[in-house]
Amino acid sequence: MCLGVPGLVVSVEGNVATVDFWGVRKNVLLDVVDAPVAPGDYVLNHVGFAIRRIPADEALATLALYEQILRESPNDLMAQDVRGEVAASPEAVR
Repeated sequence: MCLGVPGLVVSVEGNVATVDFWGVRKNVLLDVVDAPVAPGDYVLNHVGFAIRRIPADEALATLALYEQILRESPNDLMAQDVRGEVAASPEAVR
């Protein structure tokens, strides 16, 4: 199974966006995204590519579900991976 993760676009330069995921900023390619992207937009990220722009309410609802998994599932492999990524990032908000 593959998961798409929503993130907040912080900046855009050419076909690369800097996107915030739980305080971790990653560069995401915009080569296949379905609509123009600007700072403040949410995108659905899959393996380093923004695959579509998503409305803020949908992104926030999905992020709330991820937050619930992170809180309530300490042994979940995806949750462990996300927690590890955030812990390893010097710029992450803790």
